[in-house]
Amino acid sequence: MPHSAVECPGSQERTPLGVLREVFGFGSFRGQQLAIIEHVTAGGDAVVLMPTGGGKSLCYQVSALLRPGLGVVVSPLIALMKDQVDALRQAGVRAGALNSRLSPGETAEIERAVRDGALDLVYVSPERLLTPRCLELLSRCRLGLFAVDEAHCISQWGHDFRPEYQQLSILKERFPGVPLLALTATADGPTRRDIVAQLQLAEARVFAAGYDRPNLFYRVVPKLNPLEQLWRFLTEEHPADAGIVYCFTRRAVEETAGWLRARGRDALPYHAGLDGAVRERNQERFLKEEGVVVVATIAFGMGIDKPNVRFVAHLDAPKNLEAYYQETGRAGRDGLAADAWMTYGIADVMSLMRLLDASEATERQRRIERQKIEALIGYCEAVSCRRQVLLGYFGEADHPPCGNCDNCRTPVPSWDGTVAAQKALSAVYRTGQRFGAHHLVDILVGKATERVVRLKHDRLKTFGVGTEIDRRGWLSVFRQLVAQGFVLPDLSGHGGLALAPAAAEILRGTRTVRFRLDQRGPTRQSPKPDRKIAETTELDPVARALWEALRAWRLEEARRQELPPYVIFHDSTLLEVARRRPISLTSLANIPGIGASKLERYGTAIIGIVAQKTLDPEALQTASPSRIAHGETKGPD
Repeated sequence: MPHSAVECPGSQERTPLGVLREVFGFGSFRGQQLAIIEHVTAGGDAVVLMPTGGGKSLCYQVSALLRPGLGVVVSPLIALMKDQVDALRQAGVRAGALNSRLSPGETAEIERAVRDGALDLVYVSPERLLTPRCLELLSRCRLGLFAVDEAHCISQWGHDFRPEYQQLSILKERFPGVPLLALTATADGPTRRDIVAQLQLAEARVFAAGYDRPNLFYRVVPKLNPLEQLWRFLTEEHPADAGIVYCFTRRAVEETAGWLRARGRDALPYHAGLDGAVRERNQERFLKEEGVVVVATIAFGMGIDKPNVRFVAHLDAPKNLEAYYQETGRAGRDGLAADAWMTYGIADVMSLMRLLDASEATERQRRIERQKIEALIGYCEAVSCRRQVLLGYFGEADHPPCGNCDNCRTPVPSWDGTVAAQKALSAVYRTGQRFGAHHLVDILVGKATERVVRLKHDRLKTFGVGTEIDRRGWLSVFRQLVAQGFVLPDLSGHGGLALAPAAAEILRGTRTVRFRLDQRGPTRQSPKPDRKIAETTELDPVARALWEALRAWRLEEARRQELPPYVIFHDSTLLEVARRRPISLTSLANIPGIGASKLERYGTAIIGIVAQKTLDPEALQTASPSRIAHGETKGPD
């Protein structure tokens, strides 16, 4: 096993920035990473809420390398463990994983390395961690920290509940002095409270880094002919890119993948009904090859670490906004421009409601899930910036219009809904801010249901004041009031709607409201993203040729080592090489993503490719590989 890069002679001193530079090849931290690392390194517990691709892994990886002892990472999926372990080993870190895919001999080797203190980090599934054998093994080790990744899985109110996560309270009970981090990219209020309670993190510091993914272009189009719409989106914007297409049913997955293949696209199905070997083979192809499209149910995705997924497309509406955020977050993890594209129709919502009604969930949980579906509908129907709606759902109410979604780029047809909003808000207020949208609509349209009469709501001033709008229209008004942040859904289980502070301005008549026009015919041209984020289209001809050569070399190297190409280098790193064209090891070391281990492994090969593609023929004749490697030959660096 490779030795730890931070132990190497001549490495940077053991500071967070020193480890970041030496091991991972980055010159600075992002956002709250440094604050989290310093807190945990000092022995503190932490709850980390950070967007997908925001650098959660570095928080516990750097902390584990700074703290004495073994870092233990609880991770739900074997594929994610393998990717992270492979990437750490490429960076020169002593890492391993304990999971069910290992042979008895491989398991014994990892356990021996754990006992001998020969690992910096070990990844385990919650099921493996909770076995007496694993707990006994860890109790005999010096432990640096525990990190519970995808911590939203612990909550029954979350979008991806896993019962085994609820037993992880044993970590604080059995190892009370070891720092514990809980990390997730997706958690609403109830889910956050569950994480804190069940992991016994009441004294932990909460780091909320925000949910914004500015490189994602959010777009929702009316569902007319979804396969043709998808094909137009792929051919016009992503003709050779890797991406994920989500469908609601297994049958739709198979049919969509087959339809795309028939048109010449390399598309693979993925759902729980496939044979396990087929699923694994399809996932491996997606991870290790370029330009593969996976068509999947929600069975695919968590733990997919592929950074250059350029689009996530939903042919059917996702389960809720948490699921939507998690699924779209698999695009653009490298920070380059990516698309979150969805077709939306009312039939999708009806399917979600039918599934909910047929489920064995308690009435309380059904009310919560119904509110979440309403919030999803509000997002799809929003007339305002989609990013504002999405971030507002997670509590970030003050985000400015993003300029990087379809509604910002091309304003939608809308109508002045100020009077309708006043009537709706008045109904919410006069009924005590504790009833759901359907009951409020009954009041507005003057429908004297048994419940309305029993509660004497037929005597309210708002009873029957809204007959100019039909029932469907009023439900859309309430959904859009939620989406715009004027009405707050009750996620505690009662299902009622309450007024947000901003509602007072509407009721006083000092603020106007516009609602999306309900169109049933042809709709506006779907806007396309304005690619302002640096990517391959901005490369000059020499840099583009170099970029293609570097990608070809990376793919060959990845196949030789049986690794996904992004484990060798991310696209963003190779793009920087193509732009800067370094022809010495010294200048190559300044490229983000090239740490000491990767510089030693691949440096000479990379600068050789740069020299071959950028130096003039006469310079190449006089430039030996050793002179180029040590910076003795001048080029365009």
